[in-house]
Amino acid sequence: MLVEYIQGALEKAEYKKLEDGTWFAEIPGFEGVWANGKTVEECRKELVEVLEEWLILKLRDKDPIPVVKGIEIRIKEIATT
Repeated sequence: MLVEYIQGALEKAEYKKLEDGTWFAEIPGFEGVWANGKTVEECRKELVEVLEEWLILKLRDKDPIPVVKGIEIRIKEIATT
């Protein structure tokens, strides 16, 4: 499920070649998730890492996470005895 979520989010990514020849990418709806790299592939790899770290922080802080391709990621409260 997590792999499908990340792949779905990456499908929404927007890439732009900058004047200095490097690449910039961001994912609309994922505030603060962006990356920069010398090549598109380097930029994409960095974007995956940033997205993974962003998801970990969102889960830790119990912040809302956007639904992607019908996949909803959330923390489920479990009662302990």
